[in-house]
Amino acid sequence: MDGMDLKHDIAACRICADRFAATATRHVPRPVVWFNGPPRILIASQAPGARVHAAQTPFWDKSGDRLRDWLGIGHDDFYDRDRVAIVPMAFCFPGYNAAGSDLPPPRVCAATWRQPVMDSLGDIPLTLLIGGYAQGWHLGGKVGVTDRVAAWRDHAPRVFCLPHPSWRNTAWLNRNPWFATDLLPVLRARVQEVLS
Repeated sequence: MDGMDLKHDIAACRICADRFAATATRHVPRPVVWFNGPPRILIASQAPGARVHAAQTPFWDKSGDRLRDWLGIGHDDFYDRDRVAIVPMAFCFPGYNAAGSDLPPPRVCAATWRQPVMDSLGDIPLTLLIGGYAQGWHLGGKVGVTDRVAAWRDHAPRVFCLPHPSWRNTAWLNRNPWFATDLLPVLRARVQEVLS
């Protein structure tokens, strides 16, 4: 399957329609597909949030502002699909439960689409694994996010594990100042290297 057919098939996917209809948000699937040919950077994330679901643009929220700051790039570079692929573990907003908490990305999405997408992207100079779901799929094993991020030198310069850039993780960032002082300068330099 070529990249255009794959993107079309993902955009048309409704495999989770019944699952989403049963959530507190009762929404319909709206896959957010953001990749073209072989990128320079792959951002492997968790799943779109409600704002991304509405905007149909990945990281179109405060998390995106923080992530772009971490990477040291602006909107133009970040949203250049020819150089940056943004491929979450689930392409659709999973919805909220009755308590208003985010639901996890449905496993069926990654089981159906992830390997075909990875095969279509080819060899990628820099992969950013954001959060536990992406880190587990790409690296295997059951290792906590903090431990994976702290061991960033084990996979750099081709792979960097990152926490989710959500503002809910501000306390995590405050408890782990090495993330900003040690990891981010190396990450920003690598981003500039692969994009230049």
